Amino acid sequence: MERSQLLRGVLDVAVLAVIAERDGYGYDIQRRLGEAGIDGIGEATIYGTLRRLYRSGALSSYSLPSDEGPHRRYYGITGGGRDLLAAGRVDWTEFVDAVGRLLDPSTVVPLEATTAPIPAVAHAGDLKIKELQS
Repeated sequence: MERSQLLRGVLDVAVLAVIAERDGYGYDIQRRLGEAGIDGIGEATIYGTLRRLYRSGALSSYSLPSDEGPHRRYYGITGGGRDLLAAGRVDWTEFVDAVGRLLDPSTVVPLEATTAPIPAVAHAGDLKIKELQS
C-alpha cells in the first residue's frame, strides 16, 4: 500500500501534533513532519491541510516578517484544535492496536478453526437432471 494512502486519514492529526509543540509556517511544518519520519508530503498537501484546519477553527493564523522575503503566515493550535488532537490520539491508538492484532502472526487463528462446515446445497440444475433420469 502506498504511504500516501495511509497518511490521508492521519495527516490532520499529525499536523495538529506538530503545531501543538510550536507554532509554524507551511514549510517549517512540512520539515518537522519529515524529521518525525513523515516525509514525502507535498507542499500543496500541507497547505491544503493547513487551510482546511484553519477554516474548521482548529488553527489560528498570524503573519510575521521574514528575513528571506515576504511575511510568513504562522499557524497556532486553538482550543478546538487541541480537542481534535486529543480525540485523534485516542482514535489512532485504538486503530493501531486493532490493526496490530490483525497483523500479528501469533494471534492469527486458522480459518478452519473459526468456520462451520458449509452444508451441501442442491442447485436447480441438479434437480432437473434428477427429474430427467426418473
